[in-house]
Amino acid sequence: MPLNNHTIIEKAKELGFDLVGFSPAVQLNSEADHLKEWLSKNYNATMEYMSKNFDKRSDVKNIFPAAKSVISLAMNYYTPYSHLSNRELTEQKKGKVSRYAWGKDYHLVIWEKLDILKSELKKIDPDFDCITYVDTGPTMDKAWAVRSGIGWQGKHSNVISKEIGSWFFLSTLICNREFNYSPPVADHCGSCTACIDACPTNAIVDNYLVDSSRCISFLTIENKGDIPNEYKNKFEDWIFGCDICQDVCPWNKKFSAVTSIPEFYPHGNKEISLEEVEFMSEDLFKKRFELSSIKRSKLKGLKRNAKFLQDSV
Repeated sequence: MPLNNHTIIEKAKELGFDLVGFSPAVQLNSEADHLKEWLSKNYNATMEYMSKNFDKRSDVKNIFPAAKSVISLAMNYYTPYSHLSNRELTEQKKGKVSRYAWGKDYHLVIWEKLDILKSELKKIDPDFDCITYVDTGPTMDKAWAVRSGIGWQGKHSNVISKEIGSWFFLSTLICNREFNYSPPVADHCGSCTACIDACPTNAIVDNYLVDSSRCISFLTIENKGDIPNEYKNKFEDWIFGCDICQDVCPWNKKFSAVTSIPEFYPHGNKEISLEEVEFMSEDLFKKRFELSSIKRSKLKGLKRNAKFLQDSV
């Protein structure tokens, strides 16, 4: 039996995906041009992988030659909890963790669900084939999400949905079937500059343009070197990642919905003790963060972040 949009949406939502969009597997010309311009300004900082496999980023047929469609999937990770107050953070000497890393590593959660989805779809259509990514391959996940009507790319560069805001993970499924394609949605940021105004390190250098080298998320996770002294007292207690641009977004304030995925609820990692990190061993780090996205920073990076916060007081 041939697959259709309704069947895929139904199967995806049964697995916990909140939004599903479809787009033809065409070349991403304008998006590739924007990426080239961004790279030319060195806004990728030390993330050299962003400049590799450009042919695959711009054309998914270079990844999967049989590609006819790209299916974008969004999974909400918002939970009804907040960080400690600034006073509590100071008193307890703790640093804040980005909301996406409060629970189980989303890659582990979504990879498993994508495997199930692929298996279910092949049961219906044995000739169906696909390749999937969860922001770890050479696919422009945000560009495909916009093309597929999941949402629009906000001025902070995250994709925003009118239905659930921007607290969601994206995954991309490149497949060998054609579907009815979703129209892109309009940009609803308007004249709002809340995210730009709120960024304490001025990382959003222009509308829709982020300089990674200034971004707290980059500086605390991807960055392998020291954190420049110019950012002392500007981190607002973030030890891993940063949510400021999403916290202030009016779409999130109005439309955030609670996730249906229990693995994304806080598992003791909403905040982290700076003193605990200072004396943490490699074995303890691996044990505590084995199933957490926080392991991305490695112990050396987490210790650097904790010391930076302590030295900023």
